[in-house]
Amino acid sequence: MPYQVTLEFKGGVKVICELIEDPELEGLLQYSPFESEAERWGDEIYFELPVKLRFKGEKTLMEIGEIAYWPEGNSFCIFFGPTPLSRSEKPVAYSDVKPLGKVINGLNDLRKVKDGETVKVEIEKM
Repeated sequence: MPYQVTLEFKGGVKVICELIEDPELEGLLQYSPFESEAERWGDEIYFELPVKLRFKGEKTLMEIGEIAYWPEGNSFCIFFGPTPLSRSEKPVAYSDVKPLGKVINGLNDLRKVKDGETVKVEIEKM
C-alpha cells in the first residue's frame, strides 16, 4: 500500500492508515496536510475531503479497521465498530462506499474522538 495517512485529532488521538495504490489519490497529495471536521456516526468517523474524488461506491458491509471513500459526502470514512445500521458487530455504511485501505495503528483510540473535533490529515506516498 503506497500511501500512508496520519490523522491527528484535536483531542490528542493519532491514527496511522495505509491506502491502496490508485492514481485518483494523487489529487489529495497536493492538499496535504489539510484539516477537516470529524463527524461520528456510531463507531464510524468520517470527514470531508478538500477535493472531489471520482470513485464509485461498491459496498456497505465493512470490516472493523477498514477505510473507505463515501462518494455522497465526498468523505473518508473510518469504520471501527457497529454503526446505526449494523445488525452485528460489523460496521455497515450509510450508503455504498469504495474501500481504500485500513488502520494500522491507533484503531482502539478512535472511540475517544468526539463529534465535531478538528482532524489534521497528512498523506504521504510511500
